[in-house]
Amino acid sequence: MPAIRSAARSVVGRYTPEEIYSTKRDAIQTEIFDETKKIVANQYIQLNDLLVREVTLPPTIKEAIERKLKQEQESLEYEFRLVSAKKEAEKVIIDAQGKADANRILNSSLTTNILRDKGIEATIKLAQSNNSKVVVIGSGKDGLPLILGNN
Repeated sequence: MPAIRSAARSVVGRYTPEEIYSTKRDAIQTEIFDETKKIVANQYIQLNDLLVREVTLPPTIKEAIERKLKQEQESLEYEFRLVSAKKEAEKVIIDAQGKADANRILNSSLTTNILRDKGIEATIKLAQSNNSKVVVIGSGKDGLPLILGNN
């Protein structure tokens, strides 16, 4: 037991309380095992394993470490949300650019005759629909039929 305590004090002294409590626990356990094995090797003691079951720190230090770890996690969460929002904004911009390009291409290829033909096709489909009420064939603003009676 004195050899283990001595090795534990030696190793633990090299680490901060936060490392002892959270991040380096396995490494500390391995180092204590290695140092203890060196100490007891000449005493005909075979050391197979050494386990650190519990780390007890003063409550104020423990609470401070837990607060710090919580704040670090909150900070990581916030950064993740920022990255996600940035990616979403980039997606919206790309979508808008695609629509604008499509509109520019469509606009450059449209003529009044093409628009009139599309209007006639739409009027025929509307006239054949069970939902249409009244279709008045006549001359509207662009020469397209007028549709009346649709609430």
